[in-house]
Amino acid sequence: MRQIIALGGGGFSMEPENPLLDLYILKQAEKPTPKICFLPTASGDSDNYIARFYHFFEKQECLPSHLSLFQPPTRDIESFLLEKDIIYVGGGNTKNLLVLWREWGVDSILKTAWEKGIILAGISAGSICWFEEGVTDSFGNGMEPLKCLGFLKGSNCPHYDGEELRRPTYQKLIASYKIKPGYATDDGVALHYRNEEVYRIVSSRPYAKAYKVYFEGQVKEEKLKTEFLGSN
Repeated sequence: MRQIIALGGGGFSMEPENPLLDLYILKQAEKPTPKICFLPTASGDSDNYIARFYHFFEKQECLPSHLSLFQPPTRDIESFLLEKDIIYVGGGNTKNLLVLWREWGVDSILKTAWEKGIILAGISAGSICWFEEGVTDSFGNGMEPLKCLGFLKGSNCPHYDGEELRRPTYQKLIASYKIKPGYATDDGVALHYRNEEVYRIVSSRPYAKAYKVYFEGQVKEEKLKTEFLGSN
């Protein structure tokens, strides 16, 4: 089964006292101690970001590791990644992430991982990257569309309620046909895909939602059923 869990916001880096989304990701591996590998590429392999990853996941029933492209742990990156159960992509600059991945061949390794059943997850840039297109602030001044890996059809917009320009920009881009219709997620919401179809939408925050956004004469925003994990 091919699985991707795309977080619009939340997780250990945004709400360290609320572990619901990260625990959900670990549970999907269906193993007592899954191997989870963090890819902090979009942050420039920030030491602080890596430290926060370990601070959380070392306390869980799992085996955490990370892949730095600035200080690679091995020349055989493919073998390093393909022996994991979960690959978790951090936030940051999506454009730089894609450029570096392509240069190192990580994009093709991740596709192989996905096809082998390794769970791919990520927040913000780590959410956008799996789709055909995304809304990004990678260029420094405002929001723009960006071509991504295309494992999942359509477009993606994270931080839908968390950043003032996200919602109006995404809707404007869809209305002007500059980006494909797709899914927007509030902070704290994750889209869980199985075999390229949305299987479940979960949230670490009781009122956070996901939306299907498309154009039919005007922009339409369809609120989707979102399950609050705290009620389980």
